[in-house]
Formats: sequence, structure tokens, C-alpha cells
Amino acid sequence: MKVLEAVCVTSSEVKRQQIRFDDHGIIVEIGDLKVPREQLDFYYGDDCLLFAGMGDVHIHAREDVSGKNSYKEDFLTAFEAMKNGGVCHAGDMPNNPIPPVDDASYEGKFHLAEKVDHCIWFYAGIGPQTKPLSFPVPYKVYMGPSIGELFFKDLSTLDETLAHYEGQSVSFHCEDPEILEKNKDQSFHHLRRPVQAEALATRDALHLIEKYHLKGKLCHYSTAEGLNLIREARKRGIEVSIEVTPQHLYFDIEQLDQADWKSFQMNPPIRFAHDKQELLEALKRGEIQFLATDHAPHTSQEKEKGISGLTGLDTYAAFVTWLLSVGVSPQIIAMVTAENPGHFYNQFLPSWNKLLGSAGPQGQVGFLVPGFQASFTILNTKSSLTIGHDFLKTKVKHSPFVGVTFPGRLECLFIRGKKV
Repeated sequence: MKVLEAVCVTSSEVKRQQIRFDDHGIIVEIGDLKVPREQLDFYYGDDCLLFAGMGDVHIHAREDVSGKNSYKEDFLTAFEAMKNGGVCHAGDMPNNPIPPVDDASYEGKFHLAEKVDHCIWFYAGIGPQTKPLSFPVPYKVYMGPSIGELFFKDLSTLDETLAHYEGQSVSFHCEDPEILEKNKDQSFHHLRRPVQAEALATRDALHLIEKYHLKGKLCHYSTAEGLNLIREARKRGIEVSIEVTPQHLYFDIEQLDQADWKSFQMNPPIRFAHDKQELLEALKRGEIQFLATDHAPHTSQEKEKGISGLTGLDTYAAFVTWLLSVGVSPQIIAMVTAENPGHFYNQFLPSWNKLLGSAGPQGQVGFLVPGFQASFTILNTKSSLTIGHDFLKTKVKHSPFVGVTFPGRLECLFIRGKKV
């Protein structure tokens, strides 16, 4: 048994507490345990905030059974970047050379994560003519072309396919393929993938979520225009959640030099200042459910050629300290980085434990309560950090945040009771 003391943050309170956890990495009790300071195994002062282990529900770790994209990133290097950024678990997207779209391909990819103790978990892909797996997993659908071949070219084919996925958990990349095709010859990336593409796709995604009773999630949301559509849908009782990336909260196309636009290219693009501000305000109000990086590593040479995708795992924790500094409450941070990702992860844990067999089971994550994993992300809010290339653990060694000074940094990370 070990005992830790820190200022602990949940969605309901910020309070100095002690946490006792066992040798299996499970929380046994939490509260005013009255353990003298000299008998504590770990103690963190008032400059630090402890959260349940943070989770990133949207990354591209690149590895699959083909190994074709492992030169960009693999599960081991992605896990090093996760630890560097205070992330305990992360959901990997299915747009691989060999996408996980059925039981066999999903299980093949799943077992590759044994090397990182299954701290990386997986979405299955939805494409034309795919069908659900025989066990519950999260799904991802690309409404239009992005990176990879797993996408839909028109709404009618998507509608026909989703009819088979009624009631499933489906995450949508919202960009309308017809608008993308219409604007493909525009001179700049943010014009080739305009706000209207996301807004129209949002309308269609909400319709499909309602029609097929999906547990819908809208990935890496970037526009102010679509937020009102989401608010109206929620008033009608539609279950839909939203991700937002650090990139879309911190940068806007107006603040970047045109010469940098290519290196900051991602799908959907970095938007305008009013989009960024409205997303930040929505986050503060609790309207956004996930802070997700869309960590999408490509080599520097690929970025120079105009491929879309930005990294984000290494800077997750430091970015959270910036959110705190601009008025996002610690309780909201606990919700969007720990508790909501925990809810998302925990619902599929029975499927993953069944796949693990004798290697399992894994405990539930995301909450500072007895019986859950003793995984903790501890931030130092007063120790500033300037991001340099040498800080990064991602294999590609670049980040949109190189040169940025954050007000705080990761102090310490525990995964299943172990300080890493």
C-alpha cells in the first residue's frame, strides 16, 4: 500500500486529500486519511493539482499490422509522447493501411498494443459496406476524404451503411465531401476545406445520429457556426458530444504568417479568431466534452509537401495549464480530460478485457474513487515550460507549439499506481 497527498480536482470539487492505493494500482480509499506527512509516500504542494489520469480520445499512433506507417509513429513512441504529456490512455483512430473494420482486423491491431500494456485502445472503422463487430467497440466515420482511404464520397452511401450501426457509439469527422470537391482547387488549405463543409456535415451527422439512435461524437470541432446546430439538437434530446483540439483553441489563421500555413495544416483547418474564441467560451461553459489532440504525426518532409496533421500528445499537460490561466475552471478540466474520457473508455472495457483474456482485466479509469485505477496526472501550475524540439518524444520531433511558453508543466504521472 502507498499513500499520496495532493490538491485533488474532480468535476465537483478542488480539495487537498490523501489517496491510498494498493500494489495492483487500484485506489483503496480517498479523503482525510490523517496520515502524518512524514509517513506519506508522495506529497505535492499547493502549486500542484492532481487529476485522475487524463485520457486523449483521439490520436493517430500510425502502427497497424502492415507496419507501413510506423516510420511516422508507432505504439512505443506514441506512448512515450503520451507519458511526456501526462496522458494515461488514448484512443487510436482506424485510418490505417489495413484498417480495423471487422473482428479479425480489430483483434489483430488490438494485440499490437500489448507492448504498451494496452494504454492505447482502438476505434473500429466504418466504410462503405462495413458491418458492426460482434462485440461493442467505438467506431469512427470519415464523412469526406481525409488522410487514408476509409471515407465516404456521398451522404446516401453513408446513410445506407449507418443503418447497420443503430445504437452504436460513432464518432464523426465532419467535412462534407461535395463542398470539399467543389473547393479543391482553392489556393489555400483553409479555403479548400471551408467552414461551410463542417457546418453542413454537422447538420447531416446530427440527422444520422437522431435517425439511427447513435451515441454520437463530433471529432476535432473547429467552427463557431456549427455550435448552434449542436445546441438545438441537444434541446431536442439528441445525444451528441464534442471534441476540441488544443490547436483549434490556441491558434487562428489570422495570427499565423502565410508562410507558416502549410506547417500548421490539419483537417479540419485552423480557423478564424472568432471560431477560436467561441470554442473557448463553449469549453468554459461545459458545452464541450473532450479535449482531444488529434495527434497526427507526419515527417517534416511530408509536412513540407502539404500533408495534413499536427502532433499534440507531448504538450497535452502543459496546454492544460494554459487553459487554467485563461479562465477554464479546474472542475471543467477534470471533466474534459479525465472523467468524460473515462466514461467513454469504461463502457468498452468488458470487450477489451475479453480480448485480453488471461492478461486482463484492466480497471476502470477517469475518477478519483475507490476501485478505479490509481492513475494520476499531476500538474505544476507555477513552473513555466518553453517547448523545444528536444522536449518532444514523438518520433517526428515537431509540434505546432515549438517556441510557445506555457505557464505550467507536467509535474508527475502515475499509471496504475506506478510513477512513470
